[in-house]
Amino acid sequence: MSLEIVAFVGPSGTGKSHRAISVAYQNKCDGIIDDGLLIKGTKILAGFSAKNEDNKIQAVKRAIFVDDAHANEVRFALQNSGISRLLVIATSDHMIERIREKLSLPVPVKTVYINEIATKSEIKHAKYSRMQEGKHIVPVPSVELKPHFTGYFADLPYNIFSGDKKEGHLDANCSIVRPNFSFYGKLLIADTVLQDIVNIVFEDNPEIKKVTDIRIRRRSDGNKGITILVEVIIYYGSKIREVIRDFQNKIKTYAEFMTGLQVLNVNVSVRNLAMREN
Repeated sequence: MSLEIVAFVGPSGTGKSHRAISVAYQNKCDGIIDDGLLIKGTKILAGFSAKNEDNKIQAVKRAIFVDDAHANEVRFALQNSGISRLLVIATSDHMIERIREKLSLPVPVKTVYINEIATKSEIKHAKYSRMQEGKHIVPVPSVELKPHFTGYFADLPYNIFSGDKKEGHLDANCSIVRPNFSFYGKLLIADTVLQDIVNIVFEDNPEIKKVTDIRIRRRSDGNKGITILVEVIIYYGSKIREVIRDFQNKIKTYAEFMTGLQVLNVNVSVRNLAMREN
């Protein structure tokens, strides 16, 4: 099966990734190359996101596949993906050529420019979100992106406690993120924030009498993710396995949605049993 390429070009921060899914659909593309990632449908098949880099120079190098191992991984995955038409997103025609050379791609059959499909007002708004708020779009759902991204997620799709959806939110197949390089310095989420989230979940669980200890373990080997360790006192007569499993799932879900961190494990130990008060 021969592979066809459609190029999607526009300056940085003008809303290309935001429109990537619709442009791919309109041009019958079943795959996307965006900022170092190979995407098919709502899945990341291969690559490493440029938005995961610590500075803009490294982000640019990642986006044009300077690293041979990165390029080889994506090239191999593309060959075995079944993708027949690929949308390649770039900031210039020259960048398209750089990506094409690194991934051994054919000449584009078509080039779509952002100013052909977006108004000046829409582009201005996109630039404001990028420059003033540090917001970047990745055209995959947050649940798919989390294992590949160590920055911070923004504009959560809904309030996890109330269930009220935000109005005018981005397509659920996209994620809004703030990469580390978008900040003046680093944004750190304190352990106390995660401890507060555990306590909020606890207060909504009538089968647990008390949380006696909460500890946060962060990886020291450079890998992503945290482990949350919790000790509890549970009421006698409760279905311990069911109560603890529900408690673990809610802690993981709330912590990931509220902080954007990847929670690898939630370890809950039952310290004691307590009788219910009359």
